[in-house]
Amino acid sequence: MKNTVKIWLGPLFHLFFPRCCVVCGAPLVEGEEAICTHCNINMPRTNYHKVKDNLVERMFWGKIPLERATSYFFYRKGSDFRKILHQFKYGGRKELGAIMGRFMAAELATTDFFEGVDIIIPVPLHPRKRRARGYNQSEWIARGVSQVVGLPVDVSSVIREKHTDTQTRKSTYERWENVDGIFRLRHPENFVGKHVLIVDDVLTTGSTTTACADVFHEIEGVRISVLTLAVAEG
Repeated sequence: MKNTVKIWLGPLFHLFFPRCCVVCGAPLVEGEEAICTHCNINMPRTNYHKVKDNLVERMFWGKIPLERATSYFFYRKGSDFRKILHQFKYGGRKELGAIMGRFMAAELATTDFFEGVDIIIPVPLHPRKRRARGYNQSEWIARGVSQVVGLPVDVSSVIREKHTDTQTRKSTYERWENVDGIFRLRHPENFVGKHVLIVDDVLTTGSTTTACADVFHEIEGVRISVLTLAVAEG
């Protein structure tokens, strides 16, 4: 009965409250989700998952035991595609994270990017920041990825112990200093020989992701891969 009502009321609801593309604002048609087909086609994808030793991977060379790394699209100054992250991160539209996570995973799954990965760990927020925002945006991306590739998401093993100021206006040095030692790993014995995929929203200098990966540095045989929704360009 509930599904029948939903089927009948859905079109009526969308007549008065049309679903719109988060990028360009155009009404979405049947089969489109969050982003219209035109914007999806024109999304500034990095396609780094197809490139060995790509620019994202180089950001982590010599810092963590890296297997592979990529970001889905470029985060460019003045680009309308920044609206995806702005609405998702600051506009309360947490469902955008899961949607974009599914989009991203579906494209990456056509390659060997997820091969051998055992578990997904979204970069955690400090409890204070999570309460203020209402959710962890990286966790929603990770859950979207998980829905496509079937890998488990672990949100309890890595703890963010220190509350830090926003990284947005900090220099590269200040970013690294700001996140030094802010994470802690619970039950490290569970990760011996594991391949961990760390998921975050935006990659800028790699400082936060590296700090998160650092909690695994003494674990025997651990391997790290990194996946972010966007990477800052320029």
